Amino acid sequence: MNGVLIIDKPSGFTSHDVVARVRHILQQKAVGHLGTLDPIATGVLPLVLGNMTRLAQFYLKSEKTYEGVIRFGFATDTYDAEGEPISEPQRPSLTLTQIRELAAKFIGSIEQMPPPYSAKKINGVPAYKLARKKKEVVLTPARVEIKQFEILALGDAEAGACARFRARVAAGTYMRSVAHEIGQLAGCGAHLQSLRRTAVAEFELENAHTLQDLEAAGIGSETIADLLVHPRKLLPSIPSVTATDDIIARIRQGRSVNLPELSRAREVKVFSGQRDLIAISTRIAGSLFHPRIVLL
Repeated sequence: MNGVLIIDKPSGFTSHDVVARVRHILQQKAVGHLGTLDPIATGVLPLVLGNMTRLAQFYLKSEKTYEGVIRFGFATDTYDAEGEPISEPQRPSLTLTQIRELAAKFIGSIEQMPPPYSAKKINGVPAYKLARKKKEVVLTPARVEIKQFEILALGDAEAGACARFRARVAAGTYMRSVAHEIGQLAGCGAHLQSLRRTAVAEFELENAHTLQDLEAAGIGSETIADLLVHPRKLLPSIPSVTATDDIIARIRQGRSVNLPELSRAREVKVFSGQRDLIAISTRIAGSLFHPRIVLL
């Protein structure tokens, strides 16, 4: 089976757990994901199936949108609710205005330190493996971009204030680090209590399916194919063309094709019929396009 499937990842599952579960359900080895979610997080996890795994390269820098809760009062070693406290619990007297002022400092291009419990590699070893063994984790800050960080509401919790937020960020941004660092600025510590990803690139939560939906498909009126994203909706910034039999034959052979109606495009999605995406081709000169990837 070839296609893109949006899963609403449940809490407690790693992204790899979801991939393994889908491989089992579909009885298919070629399954990958388009962006890791922490086990505590839920929400949009796009999966690529079959030959569509070749599209992963186009989503490496995808923008992501989140909603979640930051709990003020103490920091943890993992920067989220699964970690151990590393500061004495406090009951901070923060106002919504104060937290919004602190949040504004994170908007834009900033230097961010990844969490010690992360997949960032140190001499080829993921940082979380070193951290679990209580070994020294020396990470370097990375430049990330936070396009939106809006504090929506402030409520009370037993150990401190809980701020509900919405964020839109570039690839590589850790919301756990944002929570940790805003707690440092507040002077009382903080950690990410919960996180839900609502979008990755063009993939949105409203089009996501649960693992239970996937297991039930085929038993009822829906089939698994009905759950897949329509191929015409993939990579919406790249124009599409429906190929003739001659063009399809040339693409199958890895040869360049002439697409005069798309001479201004840098890349083009080539379809056979309405649903069969067969290639992503790159313009090499004038209206001449060469297949960058072939999905036949």
